[in-house]
Amino acid sequence: MEQNKMPQLKAFDVAIVALCAALYAVVGYLTSFNLNFGGVAFWPAAFVPAIFAVLFGPWKGGLGAALGIFIRDVIVIGQPLLSLTAGVTSNFVMFFVIGYFAHTKLSQKKISLSLIVGAIVILTGILLPTLFLPTESLVYTQFLSTESIVTIFGAIMIVTLILFAVIAKYWKEFRSFGVGAIIGQATGAMIVAIGVWAYSQLFYSANGYFTAPLSAAFASLIFIWTFATEIPFVLLISPPVVKACYAAFPFLKQRQLTIEKAK
Repeated sequence: MEQNKMPQLKAFDVAIVALCAALYAVVGYLTSFNLNFGGVAFWPAAFVPAIFAVLFGPWKGGLGAALGIFIRDVIVIGQPLLSLTAGVTSNFVMFFVIGYFAHTKLSQKKISLSLIVGAIVILTGILLPTLFLPTESLVYTQFLSTESIVTIFGAIMIVTLILFAVIAKYWKEFRSFGVGAIIGQATGAMIVAIGVWAYSQLFYSANGYFTAPLSAAFASLIFIWTFATEIPFVLLISPPVVKACYAAFPFLKQRQLTIEKAK
């Protein structure tokens, strides 16, 4: 059975999805540090389902991430509909894509093309706020202005490209994973930005989670925040942890090689 087709879940599969969800929810709760931007949490915990997606395939990584983020969101912010709109959908797509690419061999040409596409996506994310947001500072946190956010996360995104280049050169077995990480994170960040913006248009009130609709231009900052607070941790932490898992449990590596040969 191919990893990218919807599998018939067995007891082992259910256990893996549940473990992924539990770890994601707990690590996310412990590492968000109550920091958020436009309702989106600081989220270094994204490496957890990325690791599961690489080790066990896109479906388990995607389902575990979707369930884990929902559990965390309901406990912390108490807005299940917001989580279903932006968190669950984005996380499933994000880590399904990462798992899909991690189990797909890409040629050097496709990797280079993906790096160019990733650079364009990142630069677009940096430029949109400076082009469409008003010149005065728009503060959605207690300590950062719009200009500061664009500068800081612009630097983080440049570091992301460097990490991608390092993976492509020195961790050749993780080249496809690096491509999937950038494409998956960018896609997920876009879903989050659109989902949060749409939710704020429909469900704002004086006493609600959003007291006023977010501007469409502000969605680009949510994209930056989501992408920049997740991708460095995914690229930096996931490969060494996966390698350690392969060393400790060789059957996981053999299982992946068997699946790749069957395609």
